[in-house]
Amino acid sequence: MVGVGLHLSQIAEADELLTNDPLALLIGMVLDQQIPLEWAFAAPYELTRRLGRGLDAEELADFDPDKLGAVFSQQPALHRFPGSMAKRVQALCRIVVDTYDGDAARVWTTAGDGKELLKWVSALPGSGPQQRGRGGGWWPGGGRRRGSVPTLPRTPPSRPAGRGGRRRARSRTPARSL
Repeated sequence: MVGVGLHLSQIAEADELLTNDPLALLIGMVLDQQIPLEWAFAAPYELTRRLGRGLDAEELADFDPDKLGAVFSQQPALHRFPGSMAKRVQALCRIVVDTYDGDAARVWTTAGDGKELLKWVSALPGSGPQQRGRGGGWWPGGGRRRGSVPTLPRTPPSRPAGRGGRRRARSRTPARSL
């Protein structure tokens, strides 16, 4: 039987990393905010390239915060907000080390049921309604909005990806008086 892999980033190497490394998948989930899903899930692969080695929760948790922020900020930045996302990834890795003995797979394997898994994933840094399925995100039932699909190494978008571009200007005609 052939295993089914994840296809989130649209980059074969990045998708292979997401399929085989639970920490990469968790990092992609944390980064999936205000940027296209494909870009967020390609970022863990780019992070491994910049570090020159695989992802290790303990190493990232203990990484010098300024240096990790600099790694995230290298052009093209790993996220639209590289400094704050580097801090969230570091906080995620600290939770993985302290709570799951450094094994990111245990986030899924130790959950007794779907409700418990949702509770645990919701407690991860940066997890909000978008990630938990209220209107979008990666949680089942969420459904991502379709939009542009930038992939690394592209420059960050000037505004968050959304519903296809600019908003229409409101009409400036005055309201009629009766």
